[in-house]
Parts: sequence; structure tokens; C-alpha cells
Amino acid sequence: MAPDEYIKSHIRTVPDWPAPGVQFRDITPLLSNPRVFRVLIDQFVHRYFDVRPSAIAGLDARGFIIGSVVAYELNVGFVPIRKKGKLPYATVEETYELEYGSATVEMHVDAVKPGDRVVLIDDLVATGGTMMAGKNLLERLGATVIEGAAIVDLPELQGSRRLREAGLALFTLVEFDGH
Repeated sequence: MAPDEYIKSHIRTVPDWPAPGVQFRDITPLLSNPRVFRVLIDQFVHRYFDVRPSAIAGLDARGFIIGSVVAYELNVGFVPIRKKGKLPYATVEETYELEYGSATVEMHVDAVKPGDRVVLIDDLVATGGTMMAGKNLLERLGATVIEGAAIVDLPELQGSRRLREAGLALFTLVEFDGH
């Protein structure tokens, strides 16, 4: 079985969560099985091994799990991009729109420096708002986001299209129809 098929076969779909009609794509089964987790991490490590980013940035919270392990394997730093109010030092923040309301993410002002080349990782691309906010924060501090990466793309929600149209190269391992 190809790695992407193997990974996809271990993602659980939870119907009607967190709201009726939503098909939640749960990655926790990927994390609990050591063999599947290794295959997952290796897909990202092999992709970025020769690219040599300066850092991996992970989006709160599941992007922390994948991103920190990938950063460790590549021997580069890890940058957490957190929900507002969770970081203890001076921060920059970016607010973005959700389907119902808005959210804000932030990172430390010294998390990256001009010229850093960063891969931005999350578990899933839905509408693209969180990843776009992360990209904007990193670029505001002078870093170049060389690629956005996620395990799952939900193309019907148009997030991957929006990110690419905004100039972000995007790599995802699997796609699911619906949302």
C-alpha cells in the first residue's frame, strides 16, 4: 500500500462533530500507532530533508505534534504559533475570519528573523484561515514561508485553493471529500 493510502486508512471520520453535518477527520489514530506515526513523519522529513528550512512552524495545536517531531528529525528549530493569550513573552498577532466569527493566533516577536526559511505545518487545511494567518505572522517578522504542509486537505472548503492563490506553495498527504 502506498504511504498516502496507508495514512488515509488510519484517519477516523467522526460524523456530526463538532456540529451536525460535519465529517470530522480525526488524526489521533495516526499518532497512537507507532508504525503509522513513523510513516507519517517520514513523509514530511523526506520532503524537506534537502530543502533545509531554518525552522518548522506549527499551528496550534495538532500542528505542534507533527511540526515538532519533523523539526527534531531535520535538526532545525520549532516555532509554535498559538491561540491568543497562550504565549508568555512579547508577541505579534494575526486575526482571521472563521465561518462564525473570528480567531487570533500569535507568536513571539523573536521566533524567527529576517531571512529565515520556514515550513508551516498543520494537521488539516479546511478554509485556509489559520494557515494564512500563520504565513502572515512569519512574513511580518521577515521570514520566508517556503511551503505550507498538512496531513489532510478538504478541497471542497476551498482553503487549499485560497492559499495557493495567495502565493503559498502547499503540500498535503491526503484529501477527503466533504467537510
